[in-house]
Amino acid sequence: MKTKKAYINTFGCQMNVYDTHRMENMLAAAGYATTDSFWRADLVIVNTCAIREKAVQKVYSFLGRICGIKRHKPGIILAVTGCVAQQQSQWLAERFAGVDLILGTHAVTRLVPYLEQLGPENRPIIDVAMRTEIDPPADDVAEKIENADISSFVTIMRGCDNFCTYCVVPYVRGRETSREPSRIHAEVEALVRAGAREVTLLGQNVNSYGKKEALCGFPELLRQIHDIEGLLRIRFVTSHPKDLSDGLIDAFAKLPKLANHVHLPVQSGANRILSKMNRRYTRDHYMQRVAALREARPDIAISTDFIAGFPTETEADFEDTIDLIQKVRFDTLFAFEYSDRPEAPAARFNGKIDSLEKKHRLRKILDVQADVTADIYHNLVGSTQTVLVEGKSKKPRQDIVEMSGRSSENRIVNFVCASSGLEKETDLMEGQLVNVHIERACANSLWGRFVPDTAGLKPAAPLSMKGGKTNAA
Repeated sequence: MKTKKAYINTFGCQMNVYDTHRMENMLAAAGYATTDSFWRADLVIVNTCAIREKAVQKVYSFLGRICGIKRHKPGIILAVTGCVAQQQSQWLAERFAGVDLILGTHAVTRLVPYLEQLGPENRPIIDVAMRTEIDPPADDVAEKIENADISSFVTIMRGCDNFCTYCVVPYVRGRETSREPSRIHAEVEALVRAGAREVTLLGQNVNSYGKKEALCGFPELLRQIHDIEGLLRIRFVTSHPKDLSDGLIDAFAKLPKLANHVHLPVQSGANRILSKMNRRYTRDHYMQRVAALREARPDIAISTDFIAGFPTETEADFEDTIDLIQKVRFDTLFAFEYSDRPEAPAARFNGKIDSLEKKHRLRKILDVQADVTADIYHNLVGSTQTVLVEGKSKKPRQDIVEMSGRSSENRIVNFVCASSGLEKETDLMEGQLVNVHIERACANSLWGRFVPDTAGLKPAAPLSMKGGKTNAA
């Protein structure tokens, strides 16, 4: 019997990547193998992101291509999942006649049953119902994990209660709901058994984990996961500045497995704009939290997000943002031009910034940060960094064996094997913590040479081979 093949094109955030992995595991149990080519696929899933207009346009473009292919290969099943599916289900069904299945953000776990129901008379099937439970009784995620990436994601909560004026998350993912700690712990254990060595805990605001449900707080959850044998590192995103607690800061001082990095989105350096965004903290509060983090871990790497050209942002407001970048000295940042999103309150604000001005401000943010990052990376030359090896470098050179991984600070490190004959042992490095002497700083990465460990390298568990494609928003 021919094995059915599935291709998943993933747009957007880590939560979408996590949902894609869940779908891959569910499909594997249903007899599907993943493929990296939609031409060979029997099932094509587009896992969508609605956070920015550019991401939505990419979704439309890809759907148009697949619908064109489907006219020549009508047997292909086309499914749309994620935030655009949640937000625009009826429009998608009308605009793209080839779509068979539209599942919102709460319906991913019902993918396989819907595939079994599909028939020529009932297409498309649409399910965008919002449900309160985040872990349905029949959905044991841990049991479906057969293999895992070295660095894997685990969703600990869904939705958001903050209602920032630029953001659609509360409307497409619903209100904040936390998973039971035991379910999270079991999933992390299963991932580690399947080859994961690092997990990133996902939530729109992990700092408020468990509060509504009277579960343990986020620092306690970190402590529970910290004790799992075989797990080498823990990361998390995203941490809202207004809720960054002393308890979480203390965890950085006391939990060695907690990575030396925190993503702390600030969005603007101007108090007036922060207020219009409904962020509910001030510039001074943000700076105080940064100072407390650096007191707990002096060398902690801090990354952030900025929005360029939010409605009514003046030149003075923008200069406050530039000043904040220079004062905090972020390790890296993600910045985007403001764009109106359906349902988000800021779409109705007056004082929209000209497109060319938004581009100018975005370019300046990126240029200023590039100088800061270059200085930070330059000062690391000559140091020895501990790297979790993820595999061979994506841009290998013919004359050397080059491996790649990330430091605890989430910096990409590419390195060569300096020991004679070690080329034969590079596969053993995957999933291991190794020391790398840094010899060169690049624009967005570090380069160095492996420092041999006299204790030797131990094989890691088998790693997964994933199909499909992931797109940044």
